[in-house]
Amino acid sequence: MDNEKAAAAFRELLDLTEHLRSPEGCAWDRAQNVDTLRPHLVEEFHETLEALDDGDDSRLRDELGDLLFIVVFISSITADEGRFGIADVLSGIDGKLRRRHPHVFGDASASTPDQVRATWETVKMSEGSHSERESLLDGLPREMPALLTARRLQEKAAAVGFDWDDLSDVVEKVLEELAELRSEIDKGDARGHLDELGDLLFAVVNLARSLSVDPDAALRKANLKFRRRFLAIERAFEGRDLRDVGLDEMDRVWEKAKEDESES
Repeated sequence: MDNEKAAAAFRELLDLTEHLRSPEGCAWDRAQNVDTLRPHLVEEFHETLEALDDGDDSRLRDELGDLLFIVVFISSITADEGRFGIADVLSGIDGKLRRRHPHVFGDASASTPDQVRATWETVKMSEGSHSERESLLDGLPREMPALLTARRLQEKAAAVGFDWDDLSDVVEKVLEELAELRSEIDKGDARGHLDELGDLLFAVVNLARSLSVDPDAALRKANLKFRRRFLAIERAFEGRDLRDVGLDEMDRVWEKAKEDESES
């Protein structure tokens, strides 16, 4: 990595941001505040994920740049308000990373990813900003998607040893939760569906984690796959009302699209 080149480019971004927000700059940029930038932060985050899913390096580079600009933009606003600036942000993450890597910058020992995760969580709980938390599981953002929340809860618990020892046990847990859901369905009691379906989803997230698969990325990939195959159905019966086509005909096109994907 060319640190000098990166530092110079970052300095240029800081200067550009300040110019855009200056009286000689852009009216839109001057009108923004932290709250108005929230939706842009969320949008850029999801566009970055989409570029990752597509494996598009050129787009990923651009989206990471957009995301970085939003971080710098917000920090510029908070600096003008006398709260904190980009230097404080950088100093804060530098100190945090050093504290939470005592096996790198101190005398602690952690040679496996699991040991590192346990060390990270232990140090995190000892920090002043976390001292009032009642549980290791506290502190996850309220607005974080439920799928990611489930994964992080499991990771935090696993960091202190609360985890399955064998992958087969995780698979059995998924099957157990599926059987319990089917039992509730057979009873015809809709009240139990929500709880049992939630338990099943939580177990599936646990399985994904055990397989080192990001469940959110897996579901996004499945969504894209569904869109592609359903589009094949729409194209195959273009001009016809799909409600009149019938499931059997649509399923044949679906299976053909599936075959074509596996051969490509």
